[in-house]
Amino acid sequence: MSFVTRGFRRRDTVDDAPPERVPPGQYVTIDFPVLSAGPTPRVPLDEWQFTLTDAAGDTIMWTWPEFTALQIETVTVDIHCVTKWSKLDTTWEGISLDTLLAGVGAVGTHAMVHSYGGYTTNLPVADISGGKAWIAFRYEGEPLGPEHGGPARLLVPHLYFWKSAKWVQGMTFSDADRPGFWESYGYHNYGDPWLEQRYTGD
Repeated sequence: MSFVTRGFRRRDTVDDAPPERVPPGQYVTIDFPVLSAGPTPRVPLDEWQFTLTDAAGDTIMWTWPEFTALQIETVTVDIHCVTKWSKLDTTWEGISLDTLLAGVGAVGTHAMVHSYGGYTTNLPVADISGGKAWIAFRYEGEPLGPEHGGPARLLVPHLYFWKSAKWVQGMTFSDADRPGFWESYGYHNYGDPWLEQRYTGD
């Protein structure tokens, strides 16, 4: 697979961003670059489902009306892409993973995120709980467009943005840590932007 890139001009950058908010090796853009592996899935809302499968194999599933009826949170965060752009003060609306995990039995230590279109990424449960992650479906007051992961995407702003999987369909929990799509192709297993954990060995 190759990257599909649209609507990104590096000249639209910020020169006076607070340095304490910009990880090493990053530059700040006012654009919102579109980077995806493969084609963009288009998921009708009446077909959208989100499923959590715990370590014992038990599942919880939400339809779109059920999901958007949960308690919605608004968060403003900085995001950092492994391709070296950062975007500051982005505002999202969605459901905290803490809200979703409250109904999960055997959570285990790790989650595999599954997306419409087949993309996967792995995360420690500690990094998607405790107020660190959301399933977001609105961006800057508007429904999240398909090019940015709509109808809904994972938002884990303290890690590189490939961990914030687009077009989320569900998560599977276990006590085993298995690499997802980009991790299998040499991206770092964790992806801390402040440690420049871009690739295996960083």
